[in-house]
Amino acid sequence: MDRPIAPRLEPNTAFLTDTAAQELCAAFAEAGFRALFVGGCVRNAIMCVPISDIDIATDATPDQTIKICTDAGFRCVPTGIDHGTVTVVVQGHPFEVTTFRKDVATDGRRAVVAFSRHMGDDARRRDFTMNALYADAHGVIFDPVDGLNDARARYVRFIDDAGQRIREDYLRTLRYFRFSAQYADPAAGWDAEALAGIAENLDGLETLSAERVGSELLKLLSAPYASPAVSVMHQTGVLSRLLPGADPTFLGPLVHLEDLTGTDPDPLVRLAALGGQDVEARLRLSRRDQRHLESVRTLSVSSNSAVVIGYLAAKDAGRGAVLLKAAYSGNVLDPNLLRQVDKGAEAVFPLLARDLPHLSGPELGAELKRLKQLWLDSDLMKSKEELLAP
Repeated sequence: MDRPIAPRLEPNTAFLTDTAAQELCAAFAEAGFRALFVGGCVRNAIMCVPISDIDIATDATPDQTIKICTDAGFRCVPTGIDHGTVTVVVQGHPFEVTTFRKDVATDGRRAVVAFSRHMGDDARRRDFTMNALYADAHGVIFDPVDGLNDARARYVRFIDDAGQRIREDYLRTLRYFRFSAQYADPAAGWDAEALAGIAENLDGLETLSAERVGSELLKLLSAPYASPAVSVMHQTGVLSRLLPGADPTFLGPLVHLEDLTGTDPDPLVRLAALGGQDVEARLRLSRRDQRHLESVRTLSVSSNSAVVIGYLAAKDAGRGAVLLKAAYSGNVLDPNLLRQVDKGAEAVFPLLARDLPHLSGPELGAELKRLKQLWLDSDLMKSKEELLAP
C-alpha cells in the first residue's frame, strides 16, 4: 500500500529546488501520472550526505513517458526502454525516468520485469529498505517497506527475506557490504538476517562476472568504513570466495595511517593490502589499474627510500606504497616520508642522451640506465656533474 507519512524532506533539498526536476514532475502531474524521486537521492537527503544522480519513478509506461515529455518539449532518449527507463533531458540536465516495475523471473544475475502501476511492487524488487524511499515534488516521503527509520539510523537491511533478495541477484551480497562501508553507522552493528542470508548463498558468488565483482569491490574499498566491512566479509567467507588468499589484517592499519596523514582513500592501495591470488584476473582490472596495483605492491615491500618510491611510482601510488609499507611494519610513520614522496614525484633525472655524445645505440641506453641507477642509489642527490665525473 502506498503510504504517505508525515515527515518531509527539508525544503532546501537539492532536487526540490532544482527547477528542471520540478518542471519534469509537473509535466507528469498535468498528464495525470505520478513522478516520484526515488532511491539514492532520497536516501542521501535523509542522511544529509551529498546527492549525485536524481532518479525518477513513475506509474506511466515508457511509451506514456515519452509522449508526456515530448509534448512538454523535453528531449527523450530510450536508454533502457525494455526495462522501463527513459532518459529525459530538461534544461540541459538528464534524468532517468523509470516505470514502476515488478520482477517476473530472476536467475541470480538479471531479472525479467513487468511494468506496474503500484509503488509497492517497485519498492519490493529493490535491495535494501533505505533504497526504497520515494518523495514527491513537495518533499512528502513515501515509505512502502519501512526504510525511513533504517536510513535515519544508518542501518543497512534487506527488504523482506534477505536470502531471497540475494538469490535474485548475487551481486547484492557485495552491495550489502559496500553500502555498509559507505553509509552504515559502525556502532549500529550488523544485521543478523543479512549475514545469515549471505552465508547461505556463497555459491552464487561464482556466477558473477569479474567485471561486476571488480567494480563493486573497488567502490567498497573507496568507502569510509571499508575496513570493518571487509573484516566481516572475511568472517562470512565472502572474501575468500572472491579473492582466495586475501587477508584483511593490514587494511585496518593502512586506513588508520590514511586518516592520520589526511590521505584520500585509494581503492587499489587498499586492494594491495589485502593480497590474494590472481587479483587482476578475478576483478578484470583495467591495464592502468593493473600497473598502479603492481607498482604499489612492489614498492611497498622494497628497500627503496621514500623519495625514490615517489620518483618511481609518482605521487599517489608512491604515497600509497609508503603508507602500506608502514602498515606492514607496524612502526610509527614519520610524516616527513610523505613529503619525501612528493619531492621524488617532482624530480627529473638530470641527464639526457645528448649529455653522452660519444655513445650511441645500445651502449648509450646501457650507460644511461647505469647512471640512473647511481642517481637512484644516491636518493636522487647526485647532480649531473657528479654523475658524469670520471
